[in-house]
Amino acid sequence: MIDVYSYILIFYIAVLGLVLGSFINVVIFRINKGENFILGRSHCMHCKNKLKILDLIPVFSFLFLRGRCRYCNKKISIQYPLVELSTSFLLVFTYLNLSLIKNNLVAFSTINPVLLYLFMSFLVIIFLTIFVYDLKYYLIPDGIVIAGFLSSVVLMFYSYFFVFKFGILDNALGLIIFSGFFAIQHYISGGKWVGWGDVNLGLLLGFILGLKLTILSLIIAYVTGAIISLILIALKLKTRKDIIPFGPFLIAASFLSFFYGNQIIGWYLSMALG
Repeated sequence: MIDVYSYILIFYIAVLGLVLGSFINVVIFRINKGENFILGRSHCMHCKNKLKILDLIPVFSFLFLRGRCRYCNKKISIQYPLVELSTSFLLVFTYLNLSLIKNNLVAFSTINPVLLYLFMSFLVIIFLTIFVYDLKYYLIPDGIVIAGFLSSVVLMFYSYFFVFKFGILDNALGLIIFSGFFAIQHYISGGKWVGWGDVNLGLLLGFILGLKLTILSLIIAYVTGAIISLILIALKLKTRKDIIPFGPFLIAASFLSFFYGNQIIGWYLSMALG
C-alpha cells in the first residue's frame, strides 16, 4: 500500500519528468542543428524568437498556446508534449517497479535502490533521446550512446567490486552478441541493412541485459519491427523501399526486458513445454 509520502514523491517525480522531457526535446533539436544544448536560450525553430518562461512550461505551454508559436503562429510539433509526458510516465513507472529491474538484471539486483533509480532515470533520458532522434532523423547520436555506455560500465564495475561478484561474463557475452550481430550485418551489407549507430547501441543494451535477455530483446525487436513495418506498408504510409529506423524497436524491446524479461521467458517455456 502506498502511503501519503509516497504519493507526494510520485508527484514530484512526475513533475521532474515533465521538465526532463522538455530538456530531451532541447537536446534532440540542438544536436540535429549542431547547437550547444547546455548553453543558450531556447527559441522558436521557425521565427527564431527567443522563448520566455511562459512559453517553456512543459505540456501547459503547448495547451495554452494551442500548439502554435506565440510570435509567428506556426505549429509546434506534437513531439514536445508527447516526449514530456512519456518521460514523466517512465520515471514514475520505473520508481514503482524498481523491484522488477532487480529481478531481471542480476548485476543490479543488490545495489542501493536510490543509486539504481538514479541510474535507471538517466537511462530513461538516454533511451528516449535516442528513440525520438532515430525515429525523426534516422540516426543514432553516438555521443548519447557513449554517455549511456560509460555510465553503465561505471555502475556495473561498482556493483561487481563493491556490492557482490556476479557473473560479469554474462554481461560481456550480451554485449558481444548484441553488438556483434549488427556489426556483421553492417559489414556484409556495407551499411545498407543497419547503421553503425545500431552497432554502438548494441554495446550499451547488450552489456546491461546479459546474454539471455539480449536474445529475447532481439527476438521481440525483430518481430514487432516486422509487424509494424507490414502495417505501415499496408496502410500505404511507407513503401518497401522506405527506411524504417530500427533503434526505437531495440530500445522498446530492451526496456520491456528490463522489467519483464525473465517473466516472458518463463511464460514462453511453460507454454512450449506444456
